[in-house]
Amino acid sequence: MWKKNYLSEDELQGFDRYKYNSIDTSWLSKYVMHPFWNWCVEFVPIWVAPNLLTFSGFMLTVVNFLLIAYYDYDFKAAMQLDNYPIPKWVFLVVSINIFVAYTLDGIDGKQARRTGTSTPLGELFDHGLDSYSSLFIMIYIFSLFGTHDFPVIRMQFMTFCVYLNFYLSHFEKYNTGVMFLPYAYDFVMWGCAITFLVAFFFGPSIFVTPIFGFTPTFLTEILCYTSGVISSHPIIAWNIYKSYRDKTGKMRSCYEAAKPLYPVAGLFIVSTSWALFSPNRILSHDPRVFFMITGTIFSNVSCRLIVAQMSDTKCDGWNFQLTLYSIATAFCIFPYEKLGLPPLSFIIEKWILILLLALFSCFHFHYGYGIVTEMCKHFGIKCFTIKPKQNIKTANEALSIQVES
Repeated sequence: MWKKNYLSEDELQGFDRYKYNSIDTSWLSKYVMHPFWNWCVEFVPIWVAPNLLTFSGFMLTVVNFLLIAYYDYDFKAAMQLDNYPIPKWVFLVVSINIFVAYTLDGIDGKQARRTGTSTPLGELFDHGLDSYSSLFIMIYIFSLFGTHDFPVIRMQFMTFCVYLNFYLSHFEKYNTGVMFLPYAYDFVMWGCAITFLVAFFFGPSIFVTPIFGFTPTFLTEILCYTSGVISSHPIIAWNIYKSYRDKTGKMRSCYEAAKPLYPVAGLFIVSTSWALFSPNRILSHDPRVFFMITGTIFSNVSCRLIVAQMSDTKCDGWNFQLTLYSIATAFCIFPYEKLGLPPLSFIIEKWILILLLALFSCFHFHYGYGIVTEMCKHFGIKCFTIKPKQNIKTANEALSIQVES
């Protein structure tokens, strides 16, 4: 796990051959956001590295997460409307941070092309941090609804729905070689920013007030599930099928083509088993730490898929973190009473949860740091600063941009 080099020679050579190829079908993105981002990027100093913009946007999502966690750690704020613990200004800050992070995510690539510093590292860095942000943004929403209308087990399922929507886009590219940019992403980011703006102006009670007999929580769940099933998943399946039918895809074997799905399926099964069969109902007692663990493992799995699809190498079907997580889950949910042993105490299970979060966070940070360091060394660049152009493998050498509109 603590090896110095995470990238093989084949993967590094694959990055040398990599060509970014995407199709953006979102009218909101093409006709509204891209013109806005083109305007915004002109205000960014030419010496600012694109990855610095990406990381700054990610840190804004972390600030939002910490800010809401401080006032509503256990997602019970919505049950205390008479003495609401979250100040209204927090919602305004969260809304602004979401929109600014979304904007920084939109202009980082433009800044890279503007400065002639486009490399595969930029895309990997961007999408790797996005995989972590998918957890943070969902947790913001959970605080608006609370556990009374939104039991934590339903939060677990909705979180994985968001994970799947993100992951399948990269699974699609792993098989087709083309990034079909999901148009729902732009609407989701706008929706999240507007949602917290509404909470700031009208108060959080609006999110627990039924609409035509349906709670906002229920309507949000339905929207989340159906948007993927209707607008995303069938299109992804069709694009993969079409690429293999027309022999324009990667033409992997059935096992290799489906291999990236195994770790995500395993993560869902293992985490849901722990949530359902925990003798101390650990998900209810500390849902934030529980979700952070699954989010960290998911981000690690996603990063490994992104490395595989960008370098055109085989994806891992499992990893060390999933094995350790499975062992810990089995230990916690084992029916000790049937063997005449005392049941697992809440304190032990809670400390196992905390220890896992600390371990997986360290593992994932080490993995991310290692990948970035190796790619910077390979391409002769710095992650957060722009070196003189004569010392950089230019965009033409390192990355050919092929964007089909």
